[in-house]
Amino acid sequence: MADVELKTAPADFRFPTTNQTRHCFTRYVEFHKCVNAKGEESDDCMKFAKYYRSLCPGEWVEKWNEQRENGTFPGPL
Repeated sequence: MADVELKTAPADFRFPTTNQTRHCFTRYVEFHKCVNAKGEESDDCMKFAKYYRSLCPGEWVEKWNEQRENGTFPGPL
């Protein structure tokens, strides 16, 4: 049987507390800024995708995706 390696986002000293809400939101924004600058298939952006997907609840991501599509997302993209 193959070994499975699980990883999460690395420690980020901008977010020192156990509440990772801001960390999640920041990584989501960083991913979309990267995609806007470098394109959907950029390897540089994939690390941010992994980070926000490991930190953020799926319901939040769905809500933010809808907000981006509607032009009502509250963050800087």
